[in-house]
Amino acid sequence: MTVYLVRRLIQALFVVLAMSVIVFVGVFAIGDPVEILISPDADQLERERAVAALGLDLPLWHQYLVFLGNALQGDLGRSFVFNEPALKLILQRMPATLELAFGAMFISILVGLPLGLYAGLRPNSPASKTIMAGSILGFSLPTFWVGLMLIMVFAVQLGWLPSTGRGETCSVLGFLGVQPCGAGLQWSFLTVDGLAHMAMPALNLALFKISLVIRLTRAGVRETMLMDYVKFARAKGLSPARVTFVHVFKNILIPVVTVVGLELGSTIAFSVVTESVFAWPGMGKLIIDSINVLDRPVIVAYLMIIVLMFITINLIVDLTYSMLDPRVRLETKGA
Repeated sequence: MTVYLVRRLIQALFVVLAMSVIVFVGVFAIGDPVEILISPDADQLERERAVAALGLDLPLWHQYLVFLGNALQGDLGRSFVFNEPALKLILQRMPATLELAFGAMFISILVGLPLGLYAGLRPNSPASKTIMAGSILGFSLPTFWVGLMLIMVFAVQLGWLPSTGRGETCSVLGFLGVQPCGAGLQWSFLTVDGLAHMAMPALNLALFKISLVIRLTRAGVRETMLMDYVKFARAKGLSPARVTFVHVFKNILIPVVTVVGLELGSTIAFSVVTESVFAWPGMGKLIIDSINVLDRPVIVAYLMIIVLMFITINLIVDLTYSMLDPRVRLETKGA
């Protein structure tokens, strides 16, 4: 296990280094932030002074080396717009994005697993066919359109849920009564108002994942039901519930955990549309605003953090996979 972890960390280091080059060059190519940040009425001297202050007068390779040296010290640059450390801006928005992503994954598992299990156990029933037809809609409907429809129905017409914002927030220690609610990291799911604000964006973000979990679970159940150990368990006279939850459900969890874990990274990275539709103050909305004004340090810092998240999630998924299935061997013999 130790050898495997060291090997993965070395691989992660090379991946991060390669991605830093790709991201830095890609962001450099999308435009000149001076054209947006500096007034058109500014004279040439003022423009040159601003370019030098932002460090944009250096060659690209020199800018990258400066960025790399600062990154090794935990400094990913200062925002051109906010004049604050880019990492600080992202970390301030990260709790909002994380709770939205985890809320969406929780909904997808809570809804998708039972529906997929039922559809796999009774594939020819009308309810099962309805579930599978609904899963196709979940794959097909655009996220922004679903979000707008949710706002129109539940916020505008029915008035049940708020349409934008994060609502009232509270820290964990504040929720437990140890300190004031406004101190520390703020979370929406700890308050009733925050949960009401989370409901629609989390559901909107979860629709695609629900469909994925349903179809993945159904396929796993149909395949597992044909296995010899399931037939043997039935022949022993075990109850259908025991066969389903002990012999079938445990084995289908392996691919489900793998895919859901990997999808968590994409949910965090691609929550941009949902955050924009519902004005959710997370990292996705910050990156959209930064792209609009070509705030390079924030864009680069965001993309690097997303890369680190993907690497970390992949490692956790691999370790979880090995715990669910003892046959999986993380160590490679003879390497």
